Amino acid sequence: MWYGDIVKPSILHIYKDYFPPVVGGIEKHIHDLAQATKDTYDITVLVANTRAKTEEEDADGIRVIKAACLGRVAAAPLCPTFPALLRRHAADIMHFHCPNPTGDLSWLLSRPPGRVAVTYHSDVIRQAWAMFFYGPFLRRFLSRADVIMPTSPNYVESSPWLSRVKNLCIPVPLGIDTAHFEKTPELEVRAADLRRISGERPIILFVGRLRYYKGLRYLVQAMPRLDAQLVIIGSGPEEKIVRDMAARFHVGDKISIVGSVSDADLAAWYHAADIFCLPSHLRSEAFGLVQIEAMASGLPVVSCDLKTGVPYVNQHEKTGLIVPPACPGRLAEALERLLKDDDLRRRLGENAHRRAREEFDRSLMLKRIREIYTRLLSQN
Repeated sequence: MWYGDIVKPSILHIYKDYFPPVVGGIEKHIHDLAQATKDTYDITVLVANTRAKTEEEDADGIRVIKAACLGRVAAAPLCPTFPALLRRHAADIMHFHCPNPTGDLSWLLSRPPGRVAVTYHSDVIRQAWAMFFYGPFLRRFLSRADVIMPTSPNYVESSPWLSRVKNLCIPVPLGIDTAHFEKTPELEVRAADLRRISGERPIILFVGRLRYYKGLRYLVQAMPRLDAQLVIIGSGPEEKIVRDMAARFHVGDKISIVGSVSDADLAAWYHAADIFCLPSHLRSEAFGLVQIEAMASGLPVVSCDLKTGVPYVNQHEKTGLIVPPACPGRLAEALERLLKDDDLRRRLGENAHRRAREEFDRSLMLKRIREIYTRLLSQN
């Protein structure tokens, strides 16, 4: 596209959904990446619509094309026109976000011109049965990419799909605006207000969608041993299970489910808390971006030893503690250790704050992605 005498290279992001309106980690990542790079590149996003009609809209200066969708099977959109739209809107760089069988298969069918970059967020976990059919196509698609960007080095080693294409992989960890979570006088005032919810108890904080892989049931089972208040920010299908388990284990008075909060209150909650806990016990938790938010706020993190980016972000005995997954006893032990040792909690929190700023600030992620874009464009 021409801007005066300047031609902007074109980037097409391909995924299932876009934020807004869909709230999810990958959707938000694509949104933030598109917004941060739209001054340098001509950005378009291709996703699936929620109805059987192709539509186009402007989302905060980003062109979003929504392909007609007939429904979804195993979470994959059925979009017959996706291959044609992919070819019609082919860009200098087509940036795919996986997992998304619709996009991968469409590229294999249409073979549009342009370089192929892939951000590999996660393997297909919950619909693993579908890999019998989809696996050969994914393998073929990945082998033909120009570059693959897993979100952590751990994922390259543990993914059966990435281990075959290691030579194409350049890990690019996700990043956030760490400055948003820095302490300010206003934030401290709001945090003090929120802290009153716990009375005299220290606060253990969880943030995220209440989904099957988040391990909240194990955190609830750990609570009888802990003299603390668990504050849960988020909503989702596991909420009733969490409430029922809290009643069964007689810890309802120790658990507060706050639901969704504003960005400003989220930052304040991090500063109101004493410890952050991400008890996710399944590989579906590929990275755990909320860990970075907590670390940027100066909180030590307790998380599980998954073969994903989770223990890459939170380092055992450096920024927090890591325990075996699905183990309430070990979870309680780690949390109790931090609750009783102020010096350890402070030291790990300071290390966490430093690591978040030095390794996971959004500016570093954008720098890495821009360098990859530049290299790919030089090959055209």
